[in-house]
Order: sequence, then C-alpha cells, then structure tokens
Amino acid sequence: MAFALSVWIRNAVVMAALLGWATVSATAQGYETEATAAYVIDHGSGQVLLAHNADVPLPPASMSKLMTLLMAFEALRDGRLSLETRIGVSEHAMSFGGSTMFLNTTDRPTVEDLIRGIIIVSGNDASVALAEALSPDGTEAGFARIATERARALGMASTTIVNSSGWPAPGHVMSMRDLGILAEEIITAHPEYYRYFVETEFDYENRAPANRFNRNPLLGLGIGADGLKTGHTQEAGFGLVGSAVQGSRRVTFVITGLQSAEARARESERILNWAFRQFVERQVVTQGTEVARVPVFMGTGPDVAIAPARDLSLLVPVVGEAPLHAEMTYISPVIAPVAIGDTLGEMVVRLGEGDDLIEHRIALLATQDVPEGGIVVRLSTAMRAVMEEVFGPTPTPAGG
Repeated sequence: MAFALSVWIRNAVVMAALLGWATVSATAQGYETEATAAYVIDHGSGQVLLAHNADVPLPPASMSKLMTLLMAFEALRDGRLSLETRIGVSEHAMSFGGSTMFLNTTDRPTVEDLIRGIIIVSGNDASVALAEALSPDGTEAGFARIATERARALGMASTTIVNSSGWPAPGHVMSMRDLGILAEEIITAHPEYYRYFVETEFDYENRAPANRFNRNPLLGLGIGADGLKTGHTQEAGFGLVGSAVQGSRRVTFVITGLQSAEARARESERILNWAFRQFVERQVVTQGTEVARVPVFMGTGPDVAIAPARDLSLLVPVVGEAPLHAEMTYISPVIAPVAIGDTLGEMVVRLGEGDDLIEHRIALLATQDVPEGGIVVRLSTAMRAVMEEVFGPTPTPAGG
C-alpha cells in the first residue's frame, strides 16, 4: 500500500531538519514598491520574490518591443533571418514618430541594425520594419497575430499584441508577470543575442545623435545590470524590464507606472538592492541524507533507509520565515531484494501558491542493499503473515 505523508509524527523531526529554512513572499518581508505593478523573479531558482498587481493586463509601452525581439531571435535561430539580412522600410514603418532611427523608404538596414535600433534607441520604425519582415502577410497586424499566439504558447496569459512597438493602441496589453516570462525566455534561450542589451550607444548613420543613448538607467552603475528594455507613454507611465547579475545570482524584474524617469531609476536600483540583499541561498535537502526507513518484506533486514537523489537549494529570507510544504511518498513494504540506488519513493517540495507555486520533485533512493532472505526468513515471514491474518497484528510493546 502507498503511504503519503506530509507531517507524520515519526518524520516530523526529519522534515523539520530538512526544511528548516523557509521562504516568504515579498509582501511578508514588508517591501512596498512605488510602482503601479511589479514582478521580481530569481532567475536560477525560479522563485518569485515579488508579485504586486503582477497579473493585471496593462499598457506595456516600449517594453512590448521585447516580443518583437524574441520573434526575431527565434527567426535567427531557425535560419529564417541572418544578422546580415537587409530589410526594406515601408511607408508605414517610416511614418512613426516618438523614438526612432529616422529610417526612410530608401534604407535597407541589416537585421542587426534593427535589433540594436530597437534595444538601444527604442526605435518604433525599427520595430515595425522588423515585424513586417517576420509577418506571414507582410503587415504589422499579421505580425501581431502570430506574436500573440507565441505569447500564449509561452504561458503569457494576459498578453494581447496589437502592434510591434508598444505604440498606444486599444487592447494592446501585457501583465508584468508576462513581461517577466518574456525576459526570462530571452535570457535563457538566446544568450548569443543578449549581449546587445548591455550596449549603451547606437547611432545609425549619424541620423539621430540626440537619440543614440540607451535609456536603461541601471547600465554603467556597476551593479551587474545588463538589460533589458525601458518603456514610457503617458498612459503607461515609466517602466522597465531589468535584469542584473551579482555573484552567482541573476534577478529579473519588471516595474511600471512610475511618474518620472528619475522615479523609475530610483525604484529599479532599490528593487535590485532588496532582491539581492534580503534573500540568501541555503541548501535545504542534502543528497544521501536519510529521511525515512522503509519496511522490507522477505529481506535479510527489516527495513532500508531512503535518501534524496540530489541536493536542493532555495532562497530564504534574511529576516522572517514561513514554512515550506513537503511531502514524501513511498511504497511500503518493499519486496526484497533491494539494491543501492533503487528508486523507492519521491519527495515533493512546494514553494508559494497559485501562479507563484514552484514544485521540486526529488527521487528517494535506497542507501543500501537488502538481499532476499533465505528459506528460514521466507517461512518465518509467511507464518507471521498467516498469524496476523487469523489473529490480527501482534501488539508492539511500549517502550522508550
């Protein structure tokens, strides 16, 4: 029969020792952001450190250009584009104001030019030109349809793409969680192109010297920031999808709704400082450490120890604790023979809840051999089974 236990009395001390470190939500830590909505995730562990209005669909402004970039990176990976491919500029692309590369219909910029123009100078014209090249029907609307489909496939449930640049438009919305998913996909799946995000200056053919600087306020501060994209419209306020590496950790965050570029810069640095300083990595499960003993049927020994197959480290708060949820499931009794390394069960460690739930599954392995017993063991076991069937289980003597 299978035993599922979360806090068996016999295992309570073991589980407490294993999972004595805990994690808490950002709210429990007392962090209050100035942003209208925010989302912070630890890249390595996938732990969500802050989710403030994170699932509310909001106008993303130029932060949605990351979707255009992702689609371009995937086309480069698949060989549908190369960095040297030259792209025509339509009148529609040329017509955009705001932040631009000042492209015109006689230009044939390379894909690399357009990527740098989107990332560094937030060119609306560059976004549209690249989107039209990726569109199944050559239009920005056609691109928007496939971009929305791709977003859904990535789990971006609150995203609807109407255009490629983030230009204000009814129905063009993304949540901060969705932008976080998008940023993590770019960082993880396309490291060869992520290098563009740290560039601070780009001036296409000396056309826009006043618009040649990257607006990311964290670049160059010496705090490990290396991406990704700012955004600003009157409706959306000031926002930033950012990421930074310090030591062995990377933190990715999304904020929006700030009242000024200065407020955006201040809150971005503050949120990174909090994420790196208020959490520390701790090992909560150790490979090979006994967590339970499983009865063995017809073996030379009465039971066998089981232990996790791998280590598990999690982020824990510097101050304050909240319990993790853990469960062990194993088959009992195990029929001999048992060999070292046999999988006899599973430990499941869960963090968070709802959309922020992270689940770690770790196999539980036998730590020793238990050979099959000889004829005496078999007869004794069979006799005991018969006696229990007739008279019921033998009472266990009380004792310390």
